[in-house]
Amino acid sequence: MDRPKLEVADVFRRYGQAYREKHGGSMSTAQRRVMNAIEVCRTAALGGQIEQCDACGHQRICYRSCRNRHCPKCQSLARAEWIQRRQAELLDCEYFHVVFTVPEEIAAIAYQNKDVVYGILFRATAETLRIIAADPKHLGAEIGFFAVLHSRGSNLLFHPHLHCVVPGGGLSPDGTRWISCKPQFFLPVRVLSRLFRRLLLEHLQSAFNSGKLQFFSTLERLRNRGEFTRYLAPLRKAEWVVYAKPPFAGPEQVLDYVGRYTHRVAISNNRLLDIQAGQVRFRYKDYRSQGQQKTMTLSAEEFIRRFLLHVLPDGFQRIRYYGFLGNRYRQQKLTRCRQLLGMQPPLASPEPPEDYRDRHEELTGVSLRECPVCHRGRMFRIETLAAHRSPAIQDTS
Repeated sequence: MDRPKLEVADVFRRYGQAYREKHGGSMSTAQRRVMNAIEVCRTAALGGQIEQCDACGHQRICYRSCRNRHCPKCQSLARAEWIQRRQAELLDCEYFHVVFTVPEEIAAIAYQNKDVVYGILFRATAETLRIIAADPKHLGAEIGFFAVLHSRGSNLLFHPHLHCVVPGGGLSPDGTRWISCKPQFFLPVRVLSRLFRRLLLEHLQSAFNSGKLQFFSTLERLRNRGEFTRYLAPLRKAEWVVYAKPPFAGPEQVLDYVGRYTHRVAISNNRLLDIQAGQVRFRYKDYRSQGQQKTMTLSAEEFIRRFLLHVLPDGFQRIRYYGFLGNRYRQQKLTRCRQLLGMQPPLASPEPPEDYRDRHEELTGVSLRECPVCHRGRMFRIETLAAHRSPAIQDTS
């Protein structure tokens, strides 16, 4: 696949310094770190190596990656490795995709309290699914699932929500049976929505009571207990959005889904169309128009602001596992699920190659060593470049 002609890094390099000078006082340390990482990713600032083709003699410079999880260029290997680990956990059953989102009023609190409210979102979602699934009136089983945090819409605005991928069934309370859900139906979304609303608001109130929430700017008034209570009151009666997408066609489609969603950053480089005169133009899906592809033009300042809305708190885990997929008992319970479903144990995975390029080719089928000119030879290192060294030759790949 050809490299995108335009990158988020280009926006940051051209307009990032002006943005820092104007908004530096309101930027978090994490946001500054992400900007710096993306700006220097695969440049001389990080060092690298000169490679040469053993067939045609073509030379190129390969600079090191920043490896920041928000960088559009640094997620392909991490994504492929994650998919491989999940592949061994797929069960021979129907899979469902359930999305939990919050009203704009909660999103506003979340933006000023990402670590706390994101954690509450995960907790309320997991409790909701597990409680309703365990109820004999619905499924009466222990389910397992993973949840992925997304904080944006296609237009880069702040829209926190969780995508949950759930096998269509679970273990009976005594662990002796696999209980399947009804075909094409997992759990009633209205019941999920009502419990999710109650649990999240309870956890949010508890966080306020313990002084874990901070408010400033337009929400500064919420520091007052009465104002906070009045702010939440209408939300206790509103209908919250929880929806279940059509079930996946099979386990293979689950992997296709997770490959596209789990390690997605705020915007991929291939969505950028133009960067000039302080403006950034990019493609987006308008979900209010049945997902039609449209274009949007933002000032570089607004583009950077929207991108930075989605920087995660340091150390925050955006993919989490629950029920029989929880980390503590995962292997033991998955083994039991396979037995009850009549599945064969998964084959043992061979030790992965040490070199990341070999690892990348093994997982993706795309060679990072193939010569981009003659496509016959293999690229090998002829010189190591220290960080900040000026490149001696141009990369024509």
